[in-house]
Amino acid sequence: MRRLVDIVVAGVAALVLAPVAVLVAMLIRWQLGSPVLFRQRRSGLKGRQFTILKFRTMREARHDAETDLDRDTPLGRRLRAASLDELPQLFNVLRGDMSLIGPRPTLPEQVEHYDTRQRGRLTIRPGITGWAQVNGRNSISWPERIELDLWYIANRSFWLDLKVLWLTVLNLVRPRGITGEGGVNEGFPLGDGTSTASHAASSALAVDRSVQR
Repeated sequence: MRRLVDIVVAGVAALVLAPVAVLVAMLIRWQLGSPVLFRQRRSGLKGRQFTILKFRTMREARHDAETDLDRDTPLGRRLRAASLDELPQLFNVLRGDMSLIGPRPTLPEQVEHYDTRQRGRLTIRPGITGWAQVNGRNSISWPERIELDLWYIANRSFWLDLKVLWLTVLNLVRPRGITGEGGVNEGFPLGDGTSTASHAASSALAVDRSVQR
């Protein structure tokens, strides 16, 4: 039943929002050039990897030392504030990679460091929005986000999903928690006191020079 709702709602939303998506794509092509879409491998249900789709919000790196903050753009900030960069994920929902509501899909290198409890996030499809998204988003730490996701999984229901959708609408009207402190989203914490962000910083641009949040 949940999967049927995902398909119907995502299909209708994709049709209704198609003019908005076309306009966003044209603005990105005009201001940032191609590609219009950002693609990245993420871990989904049971840890299976898939390619997440987003509208690109950052310009190409001019040199390897540039950070995501350096590459940010006014257009990108506006798109992320309104969550319009997430629109292509409706197709991830239609393909079965994601659900409308669930834990946000994370990078495979983060999943590698999950403990047994944290792997509970992978027992359902990741979502476009979720309990952690409407309760702090990127302004809270990874351990806090994971605990919120696990609570949602243990308590999810039709009424809880309606509450998540309502809070998502409120967050779109009054955006908050889009980025962490200082405009930078922290990496997943590792046991040695570092994070996946610090370990991946030097290689991320070499692998994909369009990494976005």
